Amino acid sequence: MGETEQKPTAGSRLGAQENAGISTLEHGQKPPMTPPGKLVSIKIQMLDDTQETFDIPQRAPGKVLHDAVCNHLNLVEGDYFGLEFPDHKKMMVWLDLLKPVTKQIRRPKHVVVKFVVKFFPPDHAQLQEELTRYLFALQVKQDLAQGRLTCNDTSTALLISHIVQSEIGDFDETIDREHLAKNKYIPQQEALEDKIMEFHRSHTGQTPAESDFQLLEIARRLEMYGIRLHPAKDREGTKINLAVANTGILVFQGHTKINAFNWAKVRKLSFKRKRFLIKLRPDVNSSFQDTLEFLMASRDFCKSFWKICVEHHAFFRLFEEPKPKPKPVLFSRGSSFRFSGRTQKQVLDYVKEGGHKKVQFERKHSKIQSIRSLTAQPSEQHTEVPKQSSSFAYGNDNDTAAVQSCRQGKEMKASPKDTGQHKSHSLKKSPKEGKKVDGAVVSTVEEEEEAAKDRMQQNRPQSQQPSTGSLTGSPHLSELSINSQGGPSVANMSLSPNLSPDAKQPSPLISPLLNDPSCIRTDDEEEVKKKRFPTEKAYFIAKEAATTERTYLKDLEVITSWFQSAVSQEDCMPETLKNLIFSNFEPLHKFHAGFLKEIEQRLALWEGRSNAHIKGDYQRIGDVMLKNIQNMKQLTIHLWKHNEILIELENGIKNSRKLENFCRDFELQKVCYLPLNTFLLRPLHRLMHYKQIMERLCKHYPPSHIDFRDSRAALAEVSEMVAQLHGNMIKMENFQKLHELKKDLIGIDNLVIPGREFIRLGSLSKLSGKGLQQRMFFLFNDILLYTSRGLTASNQFKVHGHLPLYGMTIEESEEEWGVPHCLTLRGQHQSIVVAASTRSEMDKWTEDIQMAIDLAEKSSGPAPELLASSPPDNKSPDETTVDQESEDDLSASRTSLERQSPHRGNTTVHVCWHRNTSVSMIDFSIAVENQLSGNLLRKFKNSNGWQKLWVVFTNFCMFFYKSHQDNHPLASLPLLGYSLTIPSESENIHKDYVFKLHFKSHVYYFRAESEYTFERWMEVIRSATSSASRTRALSHKEPHAY
Repeated sequence: MGETEQKPTAGSRLGAQENAGISTLEHGQKPPMTPPGKLVSIKIQMLDDTQETFDIPQRAPGKVLHDAVCNHLNLVEGDYFGLEFPDHKKMMVWLDLLKPVTKQIRRPKHVVVKFVVKFFPPDHAQLQEELTRYLFALQVKQDLAQGRLTCNDTSTALLISHIVQSEIGDFDETIDREHLAKNKYIPQQEALEDKIMEFHRSHTGQTPAESDFQLLEIARRLEMYGIRLHPAKDREGTKINLAVANTGILVFQGHTKINAFNWAKVRKLSFKRKRFLIKLRPDVNSSFQDTLEFLMASRDFCKSFWKICVEHHAFFRLFEEPKPKPKPVLFSRGSSFRFSGRTQKQVLDYVKEGGHKKVQFERKHSKIQSIRSLTAQPSEQHTEVPKQSSSFAYGNDNDTAAVQSCRQGKEMKASPKDTGQHKSHSLKKSPKEGKKVDGAVVSTVEEEEEAAKDRMQQNRPQSQQPSTGSLTGSPHLSELSINSQGGPSVANMSLSPNLSPDAKQPSPLISPLLNDPSCIRTDDEEEVKKKRFPTEKAYFIAKEAATTERTYLKDLEVITSWFQSAVSQEDCMPETLKNLIFSNFEPLHKFHAGFLKEIEQRLALWEGRSNAHIKGDYQRIGDVMLKNIQNMKQLTIHLWKHNEILIELENGIKNSRKLENFCRDFELQKVCYLPLNTFLLRPLHRLMHYKQIMERLCKHYPPSHIDFRDSRAALAEVSEMVAQLHGNMIKMENFQKLHELKKDLIGIDNLVIPGREFIRLGSLSKLSGKGLQQRMFFLFNDILLYTSRGLTASNQFKVHGHLPLYGMTIEESEEEWGVPHCLTLRGQHQSIVVAASTRSEMDKWTEDIQMAIDLAEKSSGPAPELLASSPPDNKSPDETTVDQESEDDLSASRTSLERQSPHRGNTTVHVCWHRNTSVSMIDFSIAVENQLSGNLLRKFKNSNGWQKLWVVFTNFCMFFYKSHQDNHPLASLPLLGYSLTIPSESENIHKDYVFKLHFKSHVYYFRAESEYTFERWMEVIRSATSSASRTRALSHKEPHAY
């Protein structure tokens, strides 16, 4: 065919760097050598129904074509996808990546190869790229239309409503009817149109990225999600269908699943002519025969299904690509077929390590995309300031109106240059939004750092490229939303789908931002503004009282406003429980709203926003605090009720599946950024904050100061209240923590029992038959649990075993096993060997386990039976549980599976798992005391400008808001494992009051407004980034629950 014209890719037109790293390659690996010779044109049909032609060498293997498609799309997680085509017998088969394309596709000119999803993971939150989730959503849409994804009418209507939301935006009855008339998502769609529009009405404000996420969340629970049926017959000749999934091999009768064989139970898969054979591991409790046999239509059908099973097993179960078998010397026996490409674990590790460049893309079907192509001319004097992601930009009220009109679907025309630059193509990249993981709406910021790197490369004065704020994610941590209370400013607004998990927390696509440099405050403006305010320490202590009171009031509103509103719409909670909760929280909210108003009025006077001649009388806060703390004593009766509220709510959840589902769904809302029962403890925690604030104020004032007397009296009053409620609070914190951990675990029923106290949780490596394997350990005062985080649909941890502490001994065994930081735990019936990541981690575990053993010895005897269905343990004390640990079952027992549900993927437990660290109950108690709110300026490692954010620090995590008025956070940064330092001279920060947070390659700088606030942020963050040992922790506070 001679020389062919080089076609620009979607990525190249948007200014993305050439990406030679295709999805199936490890980071740093080079693409395969392309064989020289004549070129062959292959037509590929994409998931958005467009067709692209790729010219490849005639002798090129399938991998070259697959990589070319992924490279064309800038698709990082291409390993989940495959190429399928009809063979010479019109049977759809997958393209073998190792064999030459032309040997598989006999007449390439007459064949259209389809690019489709091949491997469906158990949890779509494991898809870390927004583009990947968008393509999965297109696959779901395609399966619905083809009748492959079957479900009831309600589920079908709900799925289509999310597709419609992503394509045309918010509900409008006229537009909806026109759109549904033109687009047929399923046969006989007319009967469901009213139900579709009813569901669509409830999605108002949902971005395309969020719609994709919700679509996949619903689809993954359907029995036919990702299922391709292969007709067969059993030994009796009954017609059945076979299918393969991430969990194993499934058997269907029609569209009803009648059996499943998990990979852990399968010993060998083989085929002989038309017979497909499954050899099972011996199981005395099973009624199945050792080998199951199924008859298929032909040998080719049988071999094709066997290949798919081999690939699924390798992709979901193996750590790395299997090595090729050595070629036989004389003759071969059996198939030489093997899985080629990265396994799912390798893909997750690769994306998590950030070994790729985030790029933009654009949705073909979405009518909202025209907004994303808008680009403003960067002004010359501000070219050095990087454009920030919309979620964190600031603007005036007029900007908000413009944004709202955009969100309602009104299109704004781009300049001719922009239009040419964004010439239509099948899948353009658009900035990734945050990722929504398990419904959590808080996007982690580690992804924004990557966006900043991209902006540095693109942000040249002569460039007309739109700057993008990319937020991509890790499968466990959430999503930015531009739908905040005040509305995003036009400056830097991202109007497209999602974020990402690691703040990589969640989005389907990143969009170009609307840039208005005038909305970005420069450093000089900050300096001028700073000089207007008082500089004395007492003023900043008073200001801390105001900022933390704002956050506390918002936390109360989660119960009194959001939760109460949701409860009133659902008939799931008994009236007695409703009255108990809201009759005790509403008086608190009303009182603290007035309290905050008084503090803010005093600060306004203090700052000089009143008559100057009386200013001196108002440069104090002690009198305001004393008056309100005295009035607060009348509310103590409500505080004593919180213990009863917590217990009754948990009992209600335990006894009512409907209430349990309701509370679980409420926790997945954006506004509920912490576990629901944590908000019930906030009033007690707030008393401790008042005490700390007054202690700092009294320490600062000399006895002769005008405010000293009132401050000391206020401290005495609040200290008395804390002393009365402290014991009750400790019990409630332990009770709340046990119930929170219960949600993270499967395979356990009676975790919460009287007398049980939580001590420590964290990641350790357990020595088993396969070597050291990561396990999550949970230490209580009577028992030690060890679990694994399998690839389950609910992100929960499956309990593998437990060791009663009664009679246990612990000893260091580094020399015996040759493993650093190694411990041997010897129980009465079982022994295990574990290793910590560092010496300090080992010391913390040793100290806590030994203390727990001592507590167990002083108790009455061994702990009660804990696990729901644990097998009897016949092993001698010296044996480790090698057999039990040899296979990580992808799904738990049937009873556990029935209880699986959407679950937060960014809880403290998950953060400890990913950061390979641990926290104790004392750390949690210290974290309760070290909460802080206020404005900070944030800067990425590779950016020039500072971004002003409202930051709330709580539960070992920084939550970022555009302003203190927002109802929910835009992003989060879990700090466990991070290091806190001061920037060095070589980092060229040259600003006062700056601290630095870094973990591996992630670096963030934060700038406070004064020396006092700088020291306070350093103090509270240090409590999360470096947990103290038990001895040191107890030295500065009284013992807690132990």
